[in-house]
Amino acid sequence: MRVFARVVDEGSFAGAARALDLAPAVITRLVAELEEHLGARLMNRTTRRIALTEVGESYLERVRRILADVDEAELLAQASVADPRGPVRILVPPAVAVHQLAKHLPRFRARYPLVSLEIVANGAVETVDDSFDLTIMGLRKPLDGNFVARRLARSEVVTVAAPEYLERKGRPQHPSDLADHDVLIPPLSDLQRGVTFFRGRQGEASETFHTVPKRGVLSTLHTDTNYAAALAGLGIAGLPSFVVDDALMEHALERVLPSWWLQSTTLWVGMPTRQHVPARTRVMLDFLIEIFGGEDRDPWLAAAGCETAYLCEIRAAAEAAATAAKADAAA
Repeated sequence: MRVFARVVDEGSFAGAARALDLAPAVITRLVAELEEHLGARLMNRTTRRIALTEVGESYLERVRRILADVDEAELLAQASVADPRGPVRILVPPAVAVHQLAKHLPRFRARYPLVSLEIVANGAVETVDDSFDLTIMGLRKPLDGNFVARRLARSEVVTVAAPEYLERKGRPQHPSDLADHDVLIPPLSDLQRGVTFFRGRQGEASETFHTVPKRGVLSTLHTDTNYAAALAGLGIAGLPSFVVDDALMEHALERVLPSWWLQSTTLWVGMPTRQHVPARTRVMLDFLIEIFGGEDRDPWLAAAGCETAYLCEIRAAAEAAATAAKADAAA
C-alpha cells in the first residue's frame, strides 16, 4: 500500500523507487502483486505517465486512511522513545530552501542526529500537501484549507542593487527615478497591470506610486537568476528579504528606496490535521519557528539593519515611550 501511494505521489515508478530507496523492479513487482491480490487494475501505465483507474482512485482514498491509522498506531507505540528519530518530509519553495532552510540544517542535525530530512523544492507552494509531514508556504492572501499552520515570519519584497552599480548610475530617491535605471523584472506579460510601490505601514500605506515598467535589461521569473544578476551589478531588482539578507549584511547588495516596499509575503509552516504528531515532526516544526521568529515582522531586514523606514519610526517611538515611562516611574 505504501509503495502504491508513493508511486501516485511521485508520478512515476522511477520516482517512487528513488524516494523509497528501492530498485525500480521491486516497485513494479509490488504494485503488480497488489493488483493481482485485489483482482483489479489500479493504474494505467504509459512510457511518460501513470493514470489511476476509477477503482484506483477509490482504493487510494481508503489506502491513505489506512496508512494514517498505521502511522498513528506506531506513534503510540513509540511514544516512550525519548529521542526523536526517523524521516521528516518537507515541501518548501525553492528560494526558501536555498537561502534560508539549508544554512540552518547543520544546527538541527547537531540537535537531532537520529532525524533525517527529505526536502522537495519543485516550485511555488500555496497550500499544505497531505503527502508531506510539513509544508512551508509563502502567501500574500489569508490561509484557507483544512490543516494546522503556524506563522514563521513576514518578508517584504524590496529593491536592491550592487553598490558598484549605484556608484556608477546613481541612487534613486523616488520610485519614479527607476525609469532612468536598468531594472531586472518579471516578463512584461506578468506586469500588464504594472507595479505599485508602498510607503508606510502595511495596510495603511501613507503613499503609493504605481508604474508600468519599461522592458528590463533582464526579464525572468527565476528568483535566483535575478539575485545573481543583481549581485553582478546588472541593475536594480525587486527581491524578497529572505533571499537578500546575507548579501545586505555583507554589503554585496544595498537596499534601494529604503522607505518603499513592493509586496509583503507571510511564510507559514503547515501540516495535515492529525491526532498524533510524531516527535520528529514536532521538533522540526519547533525548530522552524525558532529560526524564523514566528512573528508578524520581517526578521531579515531587521538583521541587516535596513528595515523599511516606517518600521524604524515605529520602533523608535516605542523605545522613546518606554524610556519616558521609566523616567516617570523613577520620578
